[in-house]
Amino acid sequence: MSVEANKELVRSFFDTIEQENYEALKDFCHKDYVFYPQIDTPYPGVEGLIESEKKNFDAFPGFKMPIVEMVAERDLVAAYFIFEGKHTGIPFAGVPANGKDAKFSLMILLRISEGEIIEQRSFVDVHDIIRQIKD
Repeated sequence: MSVEANKELVRSFFDTIEQENYEALKDFCHKDYVFYPQIDTPYPGVEGLIESEKKNFDAFPGFKMPIVEMVAERDLVAAYFIFEGKHTGIPFAGVPANGKDAKFSLMILLRISEGEIIEQRSFVDVHDIIRQIKD
């Protein structure tokens, strides 16, 4: 796939996440997909991504995470987001939902293989989120 096709795949993948259509994520991911949040602890398969991240998204229903910048080279795509949401869902990191707004940056590096996402690494400052929503 071309660099532009890889970028379009990544845009569509994150649009699907923003729509909270987790079932459709499998359509974007390679059979050997692995998600690495924060540290190098692998969560294999789309199920691993959903297990790791859905609870975070569920804390901020209706969240937005537009891509601000995207850079791609060969089989890699890096995306920089600004996540915005209101903490009205489930507790986040032990903090009960309280309606507070959160806005934070998020960097994600993805590797593409055979036209599908095979690896995703996420980098976010969880302490920044907690600081914003704590009472």
